[in-house]
Amino acid sequence: MVDDLEGISVFLAVAEARNFRLAGERLGVTRSAVSQALQRLEDRVGVALVQRTTRSVSLTEAGEVFFEAVRPSVRQVKDAMQTVREMQARPSGWLRITVSSIAENFLSGTLLAGFMEACPDVKLDITITDDEFDIVEAGFDAGVRLGEVIEQDMIAISVSEEQRQCAAASPAYLERRGHPHHPRELQDHACIGWRPRPDTAPYRWEFTENDRDFDVSVDPAVTTNDMGMMIRMACAGAGITFGMVETFQPYIDRGELVPLLEDFCPPFPGFYLYYPRRQRQPLKLRVLVDYVGRSRRR
Repeated sequence: MVDDLEGISVFLAVAEARNFRLAGERLGVTRSAVSQALQRLEDRVGVALVQRTTRSVSLTEAGEVFFEAVRPSVRQVKDAMQTVREMQARPSGWLRITVSSIAENFLSGTLLAGFMEACPDVKLDITITDDEFDIVEAGFDAGVRLGEVIEQDMIAISVSEEQRQCAAASPAYLERRGHPHHPRELQDHACIGWRPRPDTAPYRWEFTENDRDFDVSVDPAVTTNDMGMMIRMACAGAGITFGMVETFQPYIDRGELVPLLEDFCPPFPGFYLYYPRRQRQPLKLRVLVDYVGRSRRR
């Protein structure tokens, strides 16, 4: 039985990462150890599960069938073992969270610091990214995003107040170019836009008028994937930018930025901590969820 199970976790890591080195890093072993364990597994089942080339790793047809069959079962076994361990244990280990770069309150507030003090044996591994992906497949325990982009099969709990977007520019820019009074006037202004990746179109600025939503496709003079760069360029007078009021607020308070078009930017539900729906959640995740819930009720 042990021989039959040996190497399956290695195979799953390779199948998910499509890379021997990354699979080894995830498992804490060398690339050579991954290759040897996978070879022994293939010898036992009597068929190649992985197609290897110098440039890529892919699953064979048999590998795809094996992957789909064993993945849920292995996850259930791991969950059961974790549950048994936690019966007498304190919450501990790495808690991997992916967080949107604009979730300002979650990242800069006291919530995470308070959680670390309450659960000193839990270590946080936080990845800041605006990419949208399957957090389970990527190996994350939870994520923090705007509610509108979270998959329906996830459990989500609020970690912020309502949010609002607005356009903003420096006093110097507005003195030079004037204030836009309607979002469509933005097309006559220098704009500083955002895009997640070089191969994607710039984000269309979203507004509401008379309870009807619409967007404006500005032609940015500057486009970047970094909100910090957008703010610095706007403060320097390069143009009008667009983002969360919460992110702009310190610059507005100091007079470095002026909010614009606020009548066209109503509030909307904010950020949520979300995580996969499982029969048994890891203890380290359960205590974070409980802590967030208590903090929101205070």
